[in-house]
Amino acid sequence: MKKIFTKKNIIIVILAATGIFVLIQFIPFGHDHTNPPVVSEPNWDSAQTKAVFQKACFDCHSNETIWPWYSNIAPMSWLVQVDVNEGRSRMNFSEWNAQNGINADFISMMVTSGEMPPLQYLLMHPDARLSQAEKDQLVQGIKTTLSQP
Repeated sequence: MKKIFTKKNIIIVILAATGIFVLIQFIPFGHDHTNPPVVSEPNWDSAQTKAVFQKACFDCHSNETIWPWYSNIAPMSWLVQVDVNEGRSRMNFSEWNAQNGINADFISMMVTSGEMPPLQYLLMHPDARLSQAEKDQLVQGIKTTLSQP
């Protein structure tokens, strides 16, 4: 029987994987780490509400994204870019006047169901994990914020 895992084969696989890893770094997608200017924000009911939103939501749902080191290395850069692009397109706290159809009930449902912040974000940002008290405050804060004229 022929051995598959010979020293030579392992070296070839390692060199090929290294070459592919280096090559994918040149793919331009995932390197656009721009933060457009803040156009308008909700009229926050309190600094506490805004602080909880910043902690758990702003990296994907604002123009104030903090780009972590791994957002510069493909393929992670691709995943981060997709999440930020999608988050900003669905709800952007930095372009609030342009929001369509976003209401307090929708945001509350996403937070209380645990869909937001998503698991892949929490894995790399454990400080964004909200306690039940923070979730309750966030839900109440957004209801109050969005009920204001």
